[in-house]
Amino acid sequence: MDNKQKLPISCVILTYNEELNIIRTLESISEWVGEIFIVDSFSNDKTLELAKRFAAQIYQRKFDSHVGQWDWAFKNLPFSFPWCLALDADQVVSPKLGEELKKIFNQSTLDIDGFYIKRRQIFQGKWIRFGGYYPKYLLRLFKINEVFCDERELVDKHFYVKGKTAVLKNDIIEENYKENNISFWIEKHNRYSDLLAREELSFKNGLYPSKIKPSLWGNPDQSALYLKRIYYRLPLFIRPLIYFFYRYFLKFGFLDGKKGMEFHFLQGLWYRLIVDCKIKELIRKNEG
Repeated sequence: MDNKQKLPISCVILTYNEELNIIRTLESISEWVGEIFIVDSFSNDKTLELAKRFAAQIYQRKFDSHVGQWDWAFKNLPFSFPWCLALDADQVVSPKLGEELKKIFNQSTLDIDGFYIKRRQIFQGKWIRFGGYYPKYLLRLFKINEVFCDERELVDKHFYVKGKTAVLKNDIIEENYKENNISFWIEKHNRYSDLLAREELSFKNGLYPSKIKPSLWGNPDQSALYLKRIYYRLPLFIRPLIYFFYRYFLKFGFLDGKKGMEFHFLQGLWYRLIVDCKIKELIRKNEG
């Protein structure tokens, strides 16, 4: 596909030492996105060398938070197009999703501000299909002038738009090859547990971003925020057990097999127990 046929979409990818993942991500988009930006947190591996093969425009900024990086990107990158596809370095656009986007953007007008895309999570080679984990809808394609983030979200950053949204039919595939080393996964989630504990305490007065109203029947983000608010109100140390039971048994997580059992236990129980321990620790410090 030549440049005249490429879509009016700028793709932005945040990176830090992603040499194991970045080629797959760039190969999945390079033929049809209008331009590619890499916002790198000073990688010391071959990430940038590999990205240059795909004519990516590279910018570097010291990492402070995911929301901070994205906010900087939206305000400072020299976008040539009104639409942004926001990807993590371990996410691949499926061929079917690429074809779907070509059909949509070949239409004359798009009376919409953002698209939700289904995420297909792969854990150590296993597609996690059950436990309520698929499909999970992420707003990852949006008009740059309409998007905003919530600075209180320290871990699972989300993109929000106020206008109309739609849901795409096909998937982004997320598989982090670095997580084939379980020690990497555990260390990463231990760091995330620090942030999530702080995030939850910061939500204690509102429990949701001020510009987004939780609603069980709203868009995917509104529904997720509604359920998150319920989870936050459950007793510490009891709620991870309830969540794991719901996910593994009521939502059929056991159908994901042995590797799925590892994932649901680690992500659905162990991680959330660690978060509760750290929340309790922060409360004691604040009271002291």
